[in-house]
Amino acid sequence: QVHLVESGGGLAQAGGSLRLSCAASGRIFPITTLAWYRQATGKQRELVAAITSGGGTNYLDSVKGRFTISRDSATDTTYLQMNSLKPEDTAVYLCNLVVDGEWIYWGQGTQVTVSS
Repeated sequence: QVHLVESGGGLAQAGGSLRLSCAASGRIFPITTLAWYRQATGKQRELVAAITSGGGTNYLDSVKGRFTISRDSATDTTYLQMNSLKPEDTAVYLCNLVVDGEWIYWGQGTQVTVSS
């Protein structure tokens, strides 16, 4: 069993910051990638940021320079630091874990709302 629990969402003003956390537990090794996706109302889910087991990262173009993904391997927690938030960042943010290149797990999601 794998559990991913997100926290840290909420309401922010444009230009503000939020930090999301995703705590992983269970059979989570070997980790291939950890990632954050988001899904806005009426839109498709999109990859926001990902980090590999080796520490490599990639980002959605629209969040580059504003968002940072990181991982604390001691606590198996993944973070998404979101700065300079924009109203278009409003979405449900979901934590994603890929184990051994094959098994895909999702968290329940956390709402982020950015007001103008």
